[in-house]
Amino acid sequence: MKTAILVISDPNNGAADALGRVFNALALAHESKNAGDQVELVFEGAGTRWPEQLVRLDHPLNGLWNEVRDVVVGASCGCAEVFGSAKGVEACGVPLVREYALPGTPGVASMRKYLAGDWKTLVF
Repeated sequence: MKTAILVISDPNNGAADALGRVFNALALAHESKNAGDQVELVFEGAGTRWPEQLVRLDHPLNGLWNEVRDVVVGASCGCAEVFGSAKGVEACGVPLVREYALPGTPGVASMRKYLAGDWKTLVF
């Protein structure tokens, strides 16, 4: 199975709900990875603020983050620029993805590629 997990929740807005969303995204990535599935996790929109939070050793999801870090494709560059998280993303070692040349941006991660490739696509 091919599973694409897109995180768009904002850690700075409705913290409990956002934490629940990213927790479930990471949990699904972990389960899919352990089942041998092809899985990719991408941070989009305000979700590009998450990597900087998740790498903190005192973050409650840091251990889970480290378990699935190898399936993290990256964060949408254009989104990271809009939401002011590009430097934080890069500092964490998460790639900035520029797959689609969206006018007015430095490029964004493609969501369409997952749909076109018949991936099961979930948005958290």
